[in-house]
Amino acid sequence: MEHRSQAESALGGAAYGMLFVLGVVMAVVGGFTHPAWQMDGVPMAALVWVLALFGVSLGAGRLMRARLGAVATAVGWLLVTMPFTLELGAGDLVIARGAPGYIYLYGGLLALVAAYLLSPSSGGSWLLRGYSPNNPM
Repeated sequence: MEHRSQAESALGGAAYGMLFVLGVVMAVVGGFTHPAWQMDGVPMAALVWVLALFGVSLGAGRLMRARLGAVATAVGWLLVTMPFTLELGAGDLVIARGAPGYIYLYGGLLALVAAYLLSPSSGGSWLLRGYSPNNPM
């Protein structure tokens, strides 16, 4: 097992925290701007946000060399986006029903899952590591 110094651990925690904040910012801005641009009935802004979410999550996972990078961004996005789908007492919605909302919401979820699956695993699966007396898992 690799031992890290306290400074390295703090730097890693700060990096994951910033990825979480990046996911929150993307959710707030994307939630309000996804229906803004349409071209011949195709919600282009929603498609661009889905691609951006995929790119940022995949980039976070690859740069951190762990799936936790993609997860940190995804959790930030999900914690903001899911309440945006709830109808308020006055009937207001941030992510409304319709093509732009569905593409942004469900496309974003698929983008996060794909980014997670394409990100490198940090240590390999515990199922694939062989047992030996020197490597007790």
